[in-house]
Amino acid sequence: MLLNVFMRFIDTHTHIYLPEFDGDRDDAVKRAIDNGVVKLLMPDIDVRSAPSMISAAERYKHTCMMMAGLHPSSVQADYLEQLREKEILAADRRVIAIGETGIDLYRDTTYADEQVISFRRHLEWAVEFNLPAVVHVRKAFPEVFSVMKQFKGTRLRGVFHAFSGGIEEARKAISFNFMLGIGGVVTFKNSSLGKIVSETGPDHILLETDSPFLAPVPFRGKRNESAYIPLINRKVAEIFGTSEEKCAEITTGNALKMFGKDE
Repeated sequence: MLLNVFMRFIDTHTHIYLPEFDGDRDDAVKRAIDNGVVKLLMPDIDVRSAPSMISAAERYKHTCMMMAGLHPSSVQADYLEQLREKEILAADRRVIAIGETGIDLYRDTTYADEQVISFRRHLEWAVEFNLPAVVHVRKAFPEVFSVMKQFKGTRLRGVFHAFSGGIEEARKAISFNFMLGIGGVVTFKNSSLGKIVSETGPDHILLETDSPFLAPVPFRGKRNESAYIPLINRKVAEIFGTSEEKCAEITTGNALKMFGKDE
């Protein structure tokens, strides 16, 4: 339905393992592949969701790739215990990235200090295991950049997932050897993300869905899935004034470079 057969995509951020897909996960993976989405990269959330993520990686081992991390919103009183488990998972050879990690001060700042500690620990793993870090940030760019400055000069690299900052934050992220994860929000009518994408340039953009969240137009408000990546690619191509094929080539190349996949 959406696919030009010459295009190949990577969904760099999908929670395909969450309960929202329990009724049709096999079909959702098939729809993604049928629409040219050849890899689905799965960010970790916490110790409770990890078994489902690992199961998906095993079931779809040539398609679904897993990460290791503790989501900042999951940093609670037991975060040190959870971090110990995540460090073990991070050493697993199947893990392709560290995350998602970061700092989220949007609704709850109860564990703000602990989020900073957790974020720093994740970046240490990223450097130690030479893996990209997948960073979630809401209302916390200064705090996130403050931690990242401590890793200047290291081999730290990664992506700001669901990028929500302005052009200055985008430029600063890029200066840290990070790319910007662009998803369905870029297709929203009143979104300012298009201007950020335009000024950033295609070499710094990765495509993602964050499924089952943040579905693109015309599916906004419904469950998102990886099969919709071509819709996001179409909008990004429009922003850059290039063909969908060229945009797919560039953004997929960016993902392969960032996550070290050469299949």
